[in-house]
Amino acid sequence: MIDLHSHILHGVDDGAATVEDGVEMARSAVADGVTVIAATPHVRGDYPTTAETMELRLAELREALAAAGVELQVLAGGELDLQRLAELPDDELRCFGLGGNASVLLLEFPYHGWPLGLADTVFGLRTRGFRPVIAHPERSAEVQARPEQLAPIVEGGALVQLTAASVDGRLGRRPRDAAFRLLELGLAHLLASDAHAPSIRQIGMSSAAEAIGDPALARWLTVEVPAAIVGGEHIPARPPAPRRRRFGWVR
Repeated sequence: MIDLHSHILHGVDDGAATVEDGVEMARSAVADGVTVIAATPHVRGDYPTTAETMELRLAELREALAAAGVELQVLAGGELDLQRLAELPDDELRCFGLGGNASVLLLEFPYHGWPLGLADTVFGLRTRGFRPVIAHPERSAEVQARPEQLAPIVEGGALVQLTAASVDGRLGRRPRDAAFRLLELGLAHLLASDAHAPSIRQIGMSSAAEAIGDPALARWLTVEVPAAIVGGEHIPARPPAPRRRRFGWVR
């Protein structure tokens, strides 16, 4: 699996505190079936991570993983607060490109309130050559109440990332229900851990993929779409939904 949202970089935000923590998170990710992970530190007022700092910590983590014999590919990225997004020049935004793809940006959806001007922000990014990925909207009370209001954002060219802990129920019923409703509406495109701590439970990609209940869709969310983002390729078509038979699913 490919995990394009994690806080595995040390000493930059509320994720890994030390490089040793980052190594332990990497071990947990590998144990959970992850082969590629994006380091996406917060880029916002309380954690004003710069592209230079992100790249320095990324190099340190890669060196530590090689020394520890942990076989996990760690890619660049950043989780950009909408206000900070507006303050950074395009050259620095490209350095935070998700999974090393300079044209894709991971945007942090706020947990409270609907971000005013989000549609305009998505449109502006698209005209500048960026494709936004909206992080964990299912955790917002506004989205939980009306998941369909994300439709214009997706129609405007944004992709939507669900958090593994929402899908498998670790964050509670409302985030889980909103995540599955977004999937039903065709408004979700990839699954990521948003891991902050070194435990398999914090990674949780495999349990979330199993909770999807559709292996082809789970692979699309955890392998095919993230691989297309990393590779700069077109997003593959979503697999057709299985139809019910009396004794299980059939395609």
